[in-house]
Amino acid sequence: MVLRKLIAGVVVTALLLAGVAVAAVIFRPDRAIRVATGFVAHNLCVKVFVSGLDPQTVFVEANDRAGIRRLRYLLGYRLDATAKTVEASTLGFFRSRAAFHEGQGCIELHGSKPPYLLRSDLQALKAPKTPPLLPEIAGPGVVEPSDPALRAALDHAFEEPTAPPLRRTKAVVVVHDGRVIAERYAAGVSVDTPLLGFSMTKSVVNALIGILTQQGLVTPSMPAPIPEWRAASDPRREIEVEHLMRMTSGLALDETNSGFDPSSQMSLHEDMAGFAVRAKLIAPPGSRWHYSSATTQLLARIVRDAVGGPEQTLAFAWRELFGPLGMRHVTLEFDGVGTLQGSNWMLASARDWARFGLLYLNDGVVGGKRLLHEDWVDFCIAASPGSDYAAGFWTNRSEHPDAKGRIRLGIPHDAFFASGDLGQRVVILPSHNLVIVRLGDSADPTGDIRGLGRLVSEVIAATRP
Repeated sequence: MVLRKLIAGVVVTALLLAGVAVAAVIFRPDRAIRVATGFVAHNLCVKVFVSGLDPQTVFVEANDRAGIRRLRYLLGYRLDATAKTVEASTLGFFRSRAAFHEGQGCIELHGSKPPYLLRSDLQALKAPKTPPLLPEIAGPGVVEPSDPALRAALDHAFEEPTAPPLRRTKAVVVVHDGRVIAERYAAGVSVDTPLLGFSMTKSVVNALIGILTQQGLVTPSMPAPIPEWRAASDPRREIEVEHLMRMTSGLALDETNSGFDPSSQMSLHEDMAGFAVRAKLIAPPGSRWHYSSATTQLLARIVRDAVGGPEQTLAFAWRELFGPLGMRHVTLEFDGVGTLQGSNWMLASARDWARFGLLYLNDGVVGGKRLLHEDWVDFCIAASPGSDYAAGFWTNRSEHPDAKGRIRLGIPHDAFFASGDLGQRVVILPSHNLVIVRLGDSADPTGDIRGLGRLVSEVIAATRP
């Protein structure tokens, strides 16, 4: 009897160990951990070498992010200020590295193969060929609000709660009737500091697609121009550009920020769009919405292919978008094969983000020139079915509970906004002729949506005639 129990115990233990081994092979926790270390390395790299922020402060704030918080006591980093590289690891294992390259931000390094580096004179590509179409929105100095109510609104946006999660606001800019009427910056951040927009980069990709549409090179209704999907037997050939814009492609690219999901693991690949393009179809295009950074990365490849390559992408963005808007402090990042990192990694000053918002507030027209098709803004802020996500923007013009919740917080029904992780927001308020930018590192899972609601409602009250 004892022997029989012993044998049974050994069998059960063996089965459990086999199950753990199989689960490890299937779920690959090492990849999920590398997603975390990769984020920390990349985040540190851009915020230290592009934004000029303090590395230890950046590291502490990165560890307070949902999905990384569980590893905070295991994570460490090494920063080489001379080589301008950052390595992050967990107890010395699962190392990830990112390297800064002048003019194109940071690139995560995968394996021994060097990443694609833009070879042209980047400053020449970025140099404006003509004066900006958008009039200046402020002078060189910080615009202190003259209205006590506006000062109070900024006070509230920067004050910290008595208990976590912390707000960590880095910048707020308020533009009314085309001029900055109030702004404030955290210590170490200035009017010219480029700040990471995270998923607000998706809204910029929307603008690039919109400009290509205005120029007749791409249309939302066309089948996505992705050669890998062109076979007559491939159901993905039915995916349109609009499906990618609205995240209704039906591809198995759902994003959950768990580290195990394909959109997160896309960052582990040198060719990010090349990874995403292999995803299978799990629902008919247009029938199902799920947030997915990977679908925006496919749009970034479409932009690259439409304009002719990596250098041409940079030149196109500066010539057709940033230059006309007078955006001066922008860094676009590219993946290891030279495709724009369209889902997360653009940096711009808070005022530059406000200038971008003015393009959409003014229906795609700048200085009398139409950059975006006349129907583009209305198209892009109309909610996708079953969602408060539109096409590169989030929108209150929706019956979704989240949109109704924002309206109750004081953000009007006609509002729409670019949104990024940790509370990056460019809020566009057509009914009040306002653009409000909030940038920071909020640890709140909602990106401090309540704080944003208070900021918006107080600014509206202060500017109401």
